[in-house]
Amino acid sequence: MLFNDNKPYNDYSSFVKRKFNNRVQKISLNTGFTCPNKDGSKGVGGCTYCNIHTFSPDYCKPSKSISQQLEEGILFFSHKYKTQQYFAYFQSYTNTYADVNELREMYIEAIRYPNVIGLVIGTRPDCISPEIVNILSEIAKTHFVSLDLGVESTLNRTLDIINRCHSFEETQAAYAMAANKGLHLGAHLILNLPGESREDMLNHARELSKLPINSLKIHQLQIVKHTRMSLQYEQTPEMFSFMNVDEYIDLVTEFISLLRPEIILERFVSESPKKLLIAPNWGGIKNFEIADKIEKRLLEQDIWQGKNYSE
Repeated sequence: MLFNDNKPYNDYSSFVKRKFNNRVQKISLNTGFTCPNKDGSKGVGGCTYCNIHTFSPDYCKPSKSISQQLEEGILFFSHKYKTQQYFAYFQSYTNTYADVNELREMYIEAIRYPNVIGLVIGTRPDCISPEIVNILSEIAKTHFVSLDLGVESTLNRTLDIINRCHSFEETQAAYAMAANKGLHLGAHLILNLPGESREDMLNHARELSKLPINSLKIHQLQIVKHTRMSLQYEQTPEMFSFMNVDEYIDLVTEFISLLRPEIILERFVSESPKKLLIAPNWGGIKNFEIADKIEKRLLEQDIWQGKNYSE
């Protein structure tokens, strides 16, 4: 079975092209918000793997206004891609973790910027409220709005190990709250977290398929400098068991076969800056190369998204 663009999975770029008749570039934004497991309201120190500098572009500075960050981001990408449409991507930290009036002002400022056709808002499952959902639902009447929740794992024991400070039950409740409100619901998952077996990771596909999500980003665990996990790796390396590229591709191939076919797959891997990355060392292989290898493996083995999915 083949999906759009003759791919054996439901890919994100095809979804965007179908919906908007063009490529749409995400422009990352940094609001300067913190997280409830950093400021002491639920925990301190943050998630053990987190170093914001692994994914924040240089133009993302909370000292700059939303409009200034959008201006600089669009200028940056205009040299790389010929696109005139953008998503304002509230990426860094927890982008619903503030007063609702402040949130509304920031979101409205973003969608009023020229050629911004939608919002992508990254946040935590425990930082969603009916008031926030209502704000986003109003915006979704005129603009695309994707609410992306950091699920990370469906196992509470893993969430405890990585100091996530929320449970999978809170994840389920957040999606239930946001479902059927006109929002595109995204999820983020990390594979190969400490203590998880292959079957544990494959079961994530089964559990995620039960949620009302529209899209999914997955990537491998990466240990980067200046994190609590980097200290754990130094002091107790037996906590971790990394896969090589081929093993990871095998895992993701089987994972995809178990996933509900309607879920749009946005990403398979992440690529941290070389100067920050400690492990695993995959020799600098690029994201698109991994995606190509996964697609090839799926086709070779006559596997497609949802082949082994059961409701």
